[in-house]
Formats: sequence, C-alpha cells, structure tokens
Amino acid sequence: MGSARDLLNLTELIRVARGERPADLVLKNATILNVLSGEIHNGDIAIFDGKIAGLGKYHGKREMDLGGLHVAPGFIDGHVHVESSKVLVPEYARAVVPRGTTAVVMDPHEIANVLGLEGIRFMLASSKRVPLSVYVMLSSCVPATQMETSGHMLSSLDLAPILRHKRVLGIAELMNYPGVLAAEPEVLKKILLGKKKRVDGHSPGLTGKDLCAYIGAGIRSDHECTAAGEAREKLRLGMRVMIREGSMARNLEDLIPVITAENSFRVFFASDDRSPEDLREEGHIDSMIRKAISMGVEPVTAIQMATINAATYFGLDNLGAVAPGYQADLVVLEDLERVRVSKVFRAGRLVAQEGRLLRPCPAPRVPEGYSV
Repeated sequence: MGSARDLLNLTELIRVARGERPADLVLKNATILNVLSGEIHNGDIAIFDGKIAGLGKYHGKREMDLGGLHVAPGFIDGHVHVESSKVLVPEYARAVVPRGTTAVVMDPHEIANVLGLEGIRFMLASSKRVPLSVYVMLSSCVPATQMETSGHMLSSLDLAPILRHKRVLGIAELMNYPGVLAAEPEVLKKILLGKKKRVDGHSPGLTGKDLCAYIGAGIRSDHECTAAGEAREKLRLGMRVMIREGSMARNLEDLIPVITAENSFRVFFASDDRSPEDLREEGHIDSMIRKAISMGVEPVTAIQMATINAATYFGLDNLGAVAPGYQADLVVLEDLERVRVSKVFRAGRLVAQEGRLLRPCPAPRVPEGYSV
C-alpha cells in the first residue's frame, strides 16, 4: 500500500488528466514523437508531480509554447562504463544531459576491479543527486579473468546483498563465456543470482550451439556484435542487441543494415566507452540517433532504439515514452533529423537548455584512500 501522500498525488494526477485542475506545467503545441504507436502527432503535454498526466489540450499553472517543435522521450544509454570517460558521475551528467540523455545503465567494472563493492557503492552514492537517472548492473567479472591481478574479487555471495538496491537492475556483461560453456559453478551462480532481474552478455564471435548454450543459460543481451550476420543470429536466437558506438569500438555502420520493421524493437543503443573528447565533439546517444537516421533508419524507429526499447528490456516501466503515467523525461528537438537538442526535462523540470545544464551538479566527496 502507498502512503497518504501517494494517494493524494494519484488523486490529483487523475484530476489533472481529466482537465479538472491545472497541471504544474503544460508544454503547448508540441509535435510528439510517439514511440508506442510509431506516430508523430500534435498536442499539449500536461505534467504533474514529475509525471506526464495527459496529451491533448490542457492548461497549467505554467505553460511553455513549443511552437511545433518535436518532443521525444529522454534518451537512454543501455550499457556504459562511466569511468572510461575519466570523470565522476556529476561531471559525466554535465556532458550528456544537455545532449538529451536522461538515463544510463552503468557497469562500474573498472572501479569494481580496484575497490570491489566499495567502488560500486561509491558510484551509486555519487549518482543520487544528479539530473540523470543512473542505474547499475553489477560487475560480473572481477577480475576479468583468473590470470589477471586486480584489487578485488567479487563472488556471487558478495554481489547478492547489493542486488536488492532499487537502482540495481541485474548482472552486467558475462565476459567469461568460456566459464558459462564449461558450466563453472561460480559463473552459473552469478547467472542464477540475476535471473529475477537481467543478465547482460558479452559474447563476441560466439555462434551455433555454443551461442545457444550461452543464451539458454539465461543471458539476454549482447553489445559485442561487430558484423551483421552475428547480430542477425543473436536476434534470431532471442537476444536483445545493443548497437555499440563508443570511442574505440564503433559498430553502428556495420549493424544498421540488420534493422527491419519486424526486429527493431529488440535493438537499442549503447556507448560502452566514450572519451571526454568524443562526448564533447560528437555527443552521446544523440549522435547515434543522428547517424542511424542519416543511414536510412526512420526517425521514429531511431528514437525508439534510443528510448523505449532499452526501457522495456530493463523493466523501467516508467521511462522511455511520452504518454500518461510515464516520468516526464523529455527532449525538445529544434531539428529532428539532425537531432539538435534545444531543451531537456527530467521528471518535469527543465534541467538543460541550449547545450548547458541549468544548475551545477554537486561534486561527491572522494575518500582519501581512493587516490592513487
């Protein structure tokens, strides 16, 4: 059961949706990119208590006339190692939120290899007060291989308690696919640990019966495809395919030909590793949408791959669409095909405009022992 406050807010949301009371904010005259129906249509967007209350004709305490500009859901990065950007989460948010990214799914693999669970907890704590929804997949390979010397080792028993955290979505990329195929007990325990949530994959070049075994074990996604045939086989066998476009590995051009009207809902974007220079010069998920559109992907399909597809896979039922009941994470676009971001809203608040965050992100306190 919800609290009395929850009941009151829900009552008020219904009243706003029915037009019986003004919304907190109404975005007037929007051209809505509807990732649920695949349409582009016009209307107002009524926002109450950080959620979308309704689409249609509304009035609000505050109103912002968009003059027909396109509005998309906030963009979602399906797999990222924030540490690869060489900045802490608040500074990372400063780089990606003005580009339209409102949620990321992070694998803190690098810091976990140095600090273990303490590093994962630090990343969760330091991402609480930023204008970006930061979710975590628990690093499954610490160390990456048994031949490697790392600062820590994380077993299934170590990971189990933190899996209950509300922003932890499952087990991150199972890089040890030989261990899966050999049915190593500790590897299988990690898969079983994540089965009620999600278990991400990492299986470059795996094919045939070995791929069947890997997927059959319960691994549901992969971001390591480098060729169209590889992606097509993984889609055929039930995997979600994340198209990776990072700083080192850039696979979008090779994988775009795989996308069809029938399978695009199983595909979404991931940056994996992006340098500060590339974030500044090229952008983030916005650059992937732009590139996909330039290669012939329909704009609504490209937006779906940047929003609802990732949200659906990760069970983020309140994110990824412009529709009643969804969190009001919204991107206003001055130019759809060029994906030129004008404004970014997170939970109904304007957080970025014309390429800049409107409020600074507080820097986290870094314990002295973390310094090298």
